[in-house]
Amino acid sequence: MDLLNAFVALANYVLVPGIAYGSQLALGALGVTLVYGILRFSNFAHGDTMALGAMSAVLITWGFQSLGLSLGVLPTALLALPFAIIITIGLLLGTDKLVYSFYREKKAKPVIFVIVSLGVTFVYNGITRFIIGAEDQRFLDGERFIISARDFKEMTGLEEGLAIKTTQGLTVVTAVIVVAALFWFLNKTRSGKSMRAYSDNEDLALLSGINPERVVMITWIIVACLATTAGVLYGLDKSFKPFTYFQLLLPIFAAAIVGGLGSPIGAIAGGFVIAFSEVTITYAWKKVFGYLAPEGLAPDGLVQLLSTDYKFAVSFVILLIVLLFKPTGLFKGQSV
Repeated sequence: MDLLNAFVALANYVLVPGIAYGSQLALGALGVTLVYGILRFSNFAHGDTMALGAMSAVLITWGFQSLGLSLGVLPTALLALPFAIIITIGLLLGTDKLVYSFYREKKAKPVIFVIVSLGVTFVYNGITRFIIGAEDQRFLDGERFIISARDFKEMTGLEEGLAIKTTQGLTVVTAVIVVAALFWFLNKTRSGKSMRAYSDNEDLALLSGINPERVVMITWIIVACLATTAGVLYGLDKSFKPFTYFQLLLPIFAAAIVGGLGSPIGAIAGGFVIAFSEVTITYAWKKVFGYLAPEGLAPDGLVQLLSTDYKFAVSFVILLIVLLFKPTGLFKGQSV
């Protein structure tokens, strides 16, 4: 029984949160890797794009809640998500038209685009804080748990309980659907094949008659969908706070680079590598070891390698290691 209790504790505090967090990072990293692979620059504004998309969903959710609209056991934010995506699409296409297209016409170097995207980050962040403020905002409603720790204990008779939040299950299911739809689009549709051709060889794609402006537009539309979905799922699972999304930029970029920049599969794998690294290293293993260790040898301390305050440092260290020893990432993306 102690072995089962140890596994349940591990699942409760490491496996389930790691899978949910990894799904959120994977969606964010997919947006970063698409921009890098097709538009050929590192988009530092991606975190605050997620924040703006999530903010739109929060405001629309509050509007729906005030009107008495809901989805029952599911969060009302799912009802607001399509409208938030449309707003984010308009924002990104407008930003591209007003800002990025100018530098594309000038054929500016990628480093210029990076600096410009950093400027866009501050503008997005300022807009978000001005509209909704800098404090935590909660917009989760509906059923909180798929299964609660108390129900699990009653069903199994184990000492340790397993709780799975609705937002965690929703995150994983949504991520699977979004990723499947994205891969179908990239591999089966004419527009998706045009995007892949443009990413592989821009000059050859132009000679083949592919319209670069259409490719750019579709890329921003997909990035808006991914960023808004990831932002809303993260906000539902934790809470919405604008600065948190700026901090998320580090693990998202680490996930994209670990997997291989420009590789969608790599972005997904990198998201889970970063998520489980952060969760595992910052988890206090006292409870798990307490079940596994012989009687009298249970640890007195927390058995925690790093405090949760330093979880982003884990992403930074992994990023440094990958850049030093394997800059193309796990799936041999473009060298950083």
